Amino acid sequence: MKEITIGKRTIIWSYLATILQIGSGVLLFPIILRMLPSETIGIWSIFMAISVFVNMLDFGFTPSFTRNITYIFSGVNKLEKTGISNEERSSEVNYSLLSGFIKAMKWLYLRIATIVLVLLSTVGSYYLYTVLKRSYHGEVSSIWIAWIIFCFTNAYNIYTLYYDCLMLGQGLVKKDKQIVIIAQITYLIISLILILCGFGLISIVIGQAISLVVKRNLSRMFIYSKDIKESLLNQKESYNYKEAIKIIIPNSVKLGLTSLGAFLSLQSSIFIGSLYLRLDEMASYGITVQVVNVVASIGGVYYFSHTPKIAQLRVKNDLSKIKVFYLQSIGLLLLSFILAGTLLIFLGNWALSIIGAKTFLIEKGMIIGLLLTTFFEKNHAIAGGFLLSKNEVPFFRASLVAGVITVLLLLFFFKYFDWGIWAMILAPGIAQLLYQNWRWPYMLLKELKTKEK
Repeated sequence: MKEITIGKRTIIWSYLATILQIGSGVLLFPIILRMLPSETIGIWSIFMAISVFVNMLDFGFTPSFTRNITYIFSGVNKLEKTGISNEERSSEVNYSLLSGFIKAMKWLYLRIATIVLVLLSTVGSYYLYTVLKRSYHGEVSSIWIAWIIFCFTNAYNIYTLYYDCLMLGQGLVKKDKQIVIIAQITYLIISLILILCGFGLISIVIGQAISLVVKRNLSRMFIYSKDIKESLLNQKESYNYKEAIKIIIPNSVKLGLTSLGAFLSLQSSIFIGSLYLRLDEMASYGITVQVVNVVASIGGVYYFSHTPKIAQLRVKNDLSKIKVFYLQSIGLLLLSFILAGTLLIFLGNWALSIIGAKTFLIEKGMIIGLLLTTFFEKNHAIAGGFLLSKNEVPFFRASLVAGVITVLLLLFFFKYFDWGIWAMILAPGIAQLLYQNWRWPYMLLKELKTKEK
């Protein structure tokens, strides 16, 4: 059994990696906003929304694989479709089980990546063509070149997701974050040089492609240590990967449906809004969303850094420590939103004016509304993650319903009210507030309080 420890240095590396990983776009803003017209930035915002959609097509396999790999390294010899096996734990890692899971991941991700490439090159290309034809007045050939690179980069990312599962499943959080930092610095340098050379949107997607290749190759070096490589090679008979897939599928499908609901709630506004609003309005909304997402991601670093440890605590049934981690996670999330949100509201557009940006953030009232809806969403997502550590998915139906309500509200607001950007903020906020925002934090706290008695 491998004991997972998350020290202070790991948390520091996690914060640094998050700032670079999620905030890399923000760090490039001074150059992007000076060099690229608002219409191109609007297209870039659409690309980012499509990336979220692509990640959703993972359909819940990544968190399921990661969680079960943690179980394996925690001494579990039998994996269950739901819950955690009560069989006696082993002091050694079951490499037969691990080998089968690695084969299962490769088999699944290859097929998902193929589906992603087909969808992007057909449906995605038609959608982009529609947006460009309707409201883009710039030179389109560079957009299409960027799109082709973007399609292949996303397919490669999906195929190699099993590296992330193995890194985080083993508890190699610090190494993973160090690799992320190296990859994001690579992205920033390459993108910056190419933007200054006048390559426009192509600069960003090339930077993303090269940084991803760097990240995957460095991950492989750390995952397959000498001991693990020898143990896997000496394994005469590996666990049947088809059995691993059968175990993973039930909760993965539920997580996939949850992701679909989350996508509809959080990203459908970009797609629907781009059909009703001008691209310059979408650009302002898009960069504001990215900055707010940086705030949310920084606030969630403590929780996400501890997810392998939380899964191991579930194996040990140590609920008192789980409660401590949850309260600390929510406290740091709230603190991040108060501090960073205040700076964003009062200094955001001032900072953009200093650098001579062509695109600015949305109005202060809208920023406050976006910060509130994002905080409540992140709060219930963290609570849901703690519930998920039990290898149970209670929230997939609610997530789907919230997603559908969001889409219906968006269409209703755009058709009958002239609310513009406010429609994209209020629709998901109302849909989530009806149930999800309060249900999962309440359910988790009730469980932890009951178990303590």
